Amino acid sequence: MDIRRIGIITSGGDCGGLNGVIKGAALMARSMGIEAVIIPNGYAGLYNLVDAAAVTVLTPERIDLIHAELAGSEAGNSRVKIKKIDDENKYDRIKKGLEKFNIGGLVISGGDDSGSVMVDLAAQGIACVHAPKTMDLDLQTYSVGGDSAINRISEFVRDLKTTGMTHNRAIVLEAFGRYAGHTAFRGGIGGDADCILIPEIPVDFDVVYEHMKKTFISRVENSDVKAGTYAIVTAEGMTDAKGEVIVDESAGVDSFGHKKLAGAGKYARKRLETIMKNDPEMKEFMKRNNILVSGVYELPEIREVTPGHLVRAGRSTSYDVNFGKEAGAAAVVLLTKGLGGNTVVKIRGTKITYKPTAEVIKQRHVDLNTVALYETLGVCFGRKPEEFKFEVVEEKGEVERAY
Repeated sequence: MDIRRIGIITSGGDCGGLNGVIKGAALMARSMGIEAVIIPNGYAGLYNLVDAAAVTVLTPERIDLIHAELAGSEAGNSRVKIKKIDDENKYDRIKKGLEKFNIGGLVISGGDDSGSVMVDLAAQGIACVHAPKTMDLDLQTYSVGGDSAINRISEFVRDLKTTGMTHNRAIVLEAFGRYAGHTAFRGGIGGDADCILIPEIPVDFDVVYEHMKKTFISRVENSDVKAGTYAIVTAEGMTDAKGEVIVDESAGVDSFGHKKLAGAGKYARKRLETIMKNDPEMKEFMKRNNILVSGVYELPEIREVTPGHLVRAGRSTSYDVNFGKEAGAAAVVLLTKGLGGNTVVKIRGTKITYKPTAEVIKQRHVDLNTVALYETLGVCFGRKPEEFKFEVVEEKGEVERAY
């Protein structure tokens, strides 16, 4: 496929690794004699491209200004669903914009929503390849941003233990992830959290409270300075005992029509506080350890923390920079091979693996068998622990490696 110029788009939520995608795509394009340009501000920029006076060409000098180790996107993102635009000529408008700037194909980095728009564009005859991106890790393949988010959550959990220990508090940290618990799960494990609440498991707060109580009391009473803490990570899409998502309705909906998930951390704190207030053993614990001050300080405090966009800000992990560059570069190759409508899965040696984007954007959830492993190791997931049923197998053939 003869492409002389490609456009690079990043769409949806920002995260680590996106600048790696941009840089990888731009550098691969140059190596193939193809010019690369930025289409700024995601699909909003694509829709309005026809009205733009110029596009930013990624010359070697401009590429040098892109820092792959920084999170966020040099190209800018937006949450825009093309199908929802009230313009019957929207696809012709997009095609005219691409024709205006001689753009023969698009590298698009985004998650499930952005991927669904890419599928829509491909169906309209627009050549585009998807570099998977979502810190939620809920696509069928690894997606840029996931490792960076997990590491940030882990850092927050570890750091919050210092204030928790100082004040003998339980800390609830609410993490992004929508309806899949991958980042809360892996971030919580990485930060050595005591309890992790994910959408895939309806929460029994009586189970959580008993685990918290036992762990917290043991830590304080075995400390020579009577200090202890308890760390909980909850996914924003946490579900209650009925399996219904805990959500603050006042948060509204996003441009794709999804409810903005918020309030899981606050809900968990309030539920645990209510159970604690009705538990006379906690006052006895405070008194027994010379902590209680009647009428002033009678129960341990529980605080919720919502780092929000800090989880997706700052710096990218090296893994996401590596994957981002490889995915961006591979996307350009797929474009030149006429393989639009597909998602880059991985590069291993000389092989670029791809899959239809419509298949990749189907939501993937946490494997509850793996959860059972960590329950065996003492982590609470808001349910009665289930037995970890393992099977030992010998690896045959080539071993899959991350690097």
